[in-house]
Amino acid sequence: MKLLENKVAIITGASRGIGRGIALKFAQEGANIAFTYLSSVEKGLALEKELETYGIKAKGYQSDAADFKAADDLVTAVVAEFGTVDILVNNAGITRDTLLMRMSEQQWDEVMNANLKSVFNLTKAVQKPMLKQRKGSIINMSSVVGVKGNPGQSNYAASKAGIIGFTKSVALELGSRNIRSNAIAPGFIETEMTGALDEKTVQGWRDAIPLKRVGTAEDVANVTAFLASDNSAYVTGQVINVCGGMLT
Repeated sequence: MKLLENKVAIITGASRGIGRGIALKFAQEGANIAFTYLSSVEKGLALEKELETYGIKAKGYQSDAADFKAADDLVTAVVAEFGTVDILVNNAGITRDTLLMRMSEQQWDEVMNANLKSVFNLTKAVQKPMLKQRKGSIINMSSVVGVKGNPGQSNYAASKAGIIGFTKSVALELGSRNIRSNAIAPGFIETEMTGALDEKTVQGWRDAIPLKRVGTAEDVANVTAFLASDNSAYVTGQVINVCGGMLT
C-alpha cells in the first residue's frame, strides 16, 4: 500500500519549485490532490495532467491564498469535489528582498500576506472538515531563514518565523482532535528561483553546507510526505530543518 493511499491533499503554490515536487511525490504515494496556483495558468494545467498519469484524481485551482474569502471558497470547493481534506500543505510564498533601510511598506505587506496570512487563511478554512472527521495533518513551509535570519530578508524571515509560532500554537489547539500541525524549514533548495544565481554564489553555499550539496525539491517532498502520512502519527508541533546540516 502506498504511503498516502486515498488521502486528499491541498497543496498551495504547486505549479513550480518545492510545491510541484511535493505534488508529484504525493501523487506517487497515492494521494488525490487539489493544488493552487496564482498566475502560472499553463504550468498549472500541465501539472494537473502530469499528476493524473499516476492514476490519482488531481485538480488545479487558480486561487490567491493571501485572500481570506478565496481560501475559504477553495476549501469549500475541494470538499465538494473530493469529499474531504486529510492534508494541507501551506507552501505558497514570495520574496521581496532588500535591506531594511530600503524596504517599502508595500514590500513588507506583500510578503506578510503571501507567506504568513495565507497560512492563517487556509488553516482556518481547512480545520472545519478536519474537526468533523477528527483527523488531519497540516504542514507549513517555513525556512531556515525564519530560524536564523538573513540580511536583506527581514520581511521574509519575519513571515517564516511567524509560521513557526503559528504552527506550534495550532498543534496545541487541535491536538486533542487528532489534527497535527508541523513545519518544515528548507535550507538552500535548487529551484527556478535559485537558478538565476551565479555559479560562484551557489558554490559558496555548497561549501558552507555539511553535506556539500544544495537540496532538491524532492528532498523537501520526502519529509513532507512523511509528515502527511500515518507514519508520523505521533509527531506534532515540530519544525524539521531540511538543510543539509546548515543549522547544525
